[in-house]
Amino acid sequence: MKTSLNACDQKRRSFLKLSGLLGLGVASAALLPLEKAESLLFHRNEYKVTKTRLSMGTFVDMTAIHHSRDEAENAIGMAFAEVDRLCAMLTRYDNKSPVAELNALRKLERPSIEIQELIARSLYFNRDTRGAFDVTVKPLIDLYKDRFATGGQPTDTDIDAALSIVGAEKLRFQQGDLSLSVAGMGITLDGMAPGYIADRASEILTKNGITNHLVNAGGEIRVSGAAAMNKSWTVAIQDPNKNKNFPDVIDLREGAISTSGNYEVFYDREKLFHHIVNGKTGHSPHLSTSVTVMAPTALDADILSTAVFVMEPEAGLAYINARPGYECFILDGHGRSLKSTGWPV
Repeated sequence: MKTSLNACDQKRRSFLKLSGLLGLGVASAALLPLEKAESLLFHRNEYKVTKTRLSMGTFVDMTAIHHSRDEAENAIGMAFAEVDRLCAMLTRYDNKSPVAELNALRKLERPSIEIQELIARSLYFNRDTRGAFDVTVKPLIDLYKDRFATGGQPTDTDIDAALSIVGAEKLRFQQGDLSLSVAGMGITLDGMAPGYIADRASEILTKNGITNHLVNAGGEIRVSGAAAMNKSWTVAIQDPNKNKNFPDVIDLREGAISTSGNYEVFYDREKLFHHIVNGKTGHSPHLSTSVTVMAPTALDADILSTAVFVMEPEAGLAYINARPGYECFILDGHGRSLKSTGWPV
């Protein structure tokens, strides 16, 4: 599944994404400020207020269209406060976080409602995708990172050993507590937390009267209402070759979109081992280059872009086509594009 290696690797991935978007080189991207804000007046009563911050190891960007600049800035500030709160709770890199506590002690007493919601959604999609999405792949991710950090790569024996402690069925709720049933297990919410956080930020903006907005949490995008001058929000699908030959550009007014690709974070030059891992085989899937999913929420889009990437392209397409309200765009390893039946033209 999609994940980050550590804060530095997540920053690298986000710098590269942003540098591609802005047409900058890697060196230029590394010089970008950690926080940026701007406000533009389009008409007498329409401001476009944008703020970008480095948070959860990635760039989080919020854009609001509103008649009051002060109200928009205030709402964005509250939304970023929620982002910070959730990041501290959902990260696995901070030893004080509940997720890190669960991984260390194999038990988390009375988890927060947010963690309960995420685990419940992960278990639902684990069953629904027949294991294509699995938050318990942390041992495999750690194995990849450790082996390549020392100049080697995982052996079949290494992978089999890690697989023995992977599996969502080993993750249990018991009397209100969350537990891991096997020693050495661990979870990562990296493949769903950014989408969840984008959704929550969007909720904060809406509750504070900012109904026209876009939230981009490291590439997990949630939109509401209209962009400037009542236009739709425009989202370009990343070119895997970073040549700005965008495979598609779509217009959105409501909902979310997420892309997973093998070009984002990888461990070896051949990209045989990358940040998306199949929890059933222990290997990174190679039949797709990128998968983009549109969904009602950024959480579901985040999860399903990973799950469909793990599936064979045709199977992933069939999965999405069988679920109303979801659409996908797949680029397979041969450069062929596959679109779900309702993908916008």
